[in-house]
Amino acid sequence: MQASSVIHLNRPELEAGLGHIKRSPLDNGTLQMIVARPAVDEREVLSEGWLDLVDGLVGDTWRTRGNTSRPDGSADPEAQLTVMNSRLAALVAGTPDHGGLAGDQLYIDLDLSVRHLPAGSRLPIGEAVIEITAKPHRGCAKFAARFGNEALRFVNTGEGLALNLRGRHAKVVMPGAIKRGDAVTRITPPH
Repeated sequence: MQASSVIHLNRPELEAGLGHIKRSPLDNGTLQMIVARPAVDEREVLSEGWLDLVDGLVGDTWRTRGNTSRPDGSADPEAQLTVMNSRLAALVAGTPDHGGLAGDQLYIDLDLSVRHLPAGSRLPIGEAVIEITAKPHRGCAKFAARFGNEALRFVNTGEGLALNLRGRHAKVVMPGAIKRGDAVTRITPPH
């Protein structure tokens, strides 16, 4: 799917999908899509993948791409992976088969709100375990170009922000194989 083929939804259309998104599972979700980014603006949808402690999703360019907000330009270990609610991704793209157009690696049918998934929460997926980090994940100019300015405002303000509709940053804490359809279980940190 190309960004040019996406019809940009208006605010009422986005809000009409909010009820479905809010019904995302709280504790036991499903890994709906795995997407590697082998180069800038390229996506490779995988049926299975390997999560590595150093490289994140093997085949993705997170580590080699680096991060311009870090003094040395190195990749941010608190943003090794990005996780997005699969229902929101399908809504803004207009199809569940969106090919990872949003730019995240893991698309999960699970409530990603801070209330239900605070930083430090762990998500076992297949043989691997990832941990949600405190680093905010917000929509940017690329998100607006792909899905429209209304979608950007929808995910970055109000209820969209509270629900973390743009997604969450995570890191690998136990390496292992993952595959599409794997169960995703929520383990919250002790208070």
